[in-house]
Amino acid sequence: MNKKLQEKIEAMRVGGQILGGILRDLKAFVKPGMTGLEIDAWVRQEIVKRGGGVAYDMLDDEFPGAICISINDVLVHGAPSSQVLEEGDKVSFDLDVFYKGYFTDSAFTMVVGEANPAVKRMLSVTETAMWEGIEKVKAGVHIGDIGAAVEKVLEQGKLGVIKNYIGHGIGKTMHEAPEVPNYGKKGHGYVLQAGDTICIEPMASLGKPANRVDKEDGWSVVLKDGSIGCHFEHTVLVLEDGYEVLTLPKE
Repeated sequence: MNKKLQEKIEAMRVGGQILGGILRDLKAFVKPGMTGLEIDAWVRQEIVKRGGGVAYDMLDDEFPGAICISINDVLVHGAPSSQVLEEGDKVSFDLDVFYKGYFTDSAFTMVVGEANPAVKRMLSVTETAMWEGIEKVKAGVHIGDIGAAVEKVLEQGKLGVIKNYIGHGIGKTMHEAPEVPNYGKKGHGYVLQAGDTICIEPMASLGKPANRVDKEDGWSVVLKDGSIGCHFEHTVLVLEDGYEVLTLPKE
């Protein structure tokens, strides 16, 4: 392994553990009655306290927060707001962290308080789809193999498969080649190489997958039929004989 690649991997390991620890603790922190702005302030403080950089502050198009908070029919890219989280709300958190020149990216979806059974099942199916995709990762595998694995789980779960927002490579910038769709054909697409770092991030809906960007905040991606959306994501390092999930917290 060359020195540059080794430096990248080490930096992303540390950044990923910072990120994973924040999301783990965030899940325990969130309670009914909180606002998105309160949660965003906590996340920003935690990123800095743990030695990371606030990645969303580095976007060319200024994002109004340190984390994406997507509630109910907002699928992804939700801008933190004064909206109060209520019992039973679905909320997705999507976070990037910058560390020593490199980005890592991860997301999870939860329900505040007690979950509606259909929403609870959607979360379980979508998270399973992410792990099915991750399990396909190793050098020599086609991107289409990952997408096919993700798509199969989502379709078997009778969920809407989001196709216009996809996973991606990551490293020096937040979004790099290759594209990593949540659908695909086995044996098609880019062939993974050891040292690649990619984000696998299935998104699904309880209803139809059609979506639009909210005109008011210019960020939030809203499901057109008003159904509930879901999103899970990890940053994954490709190894010769498998993978390493970089955004899991230390035990």
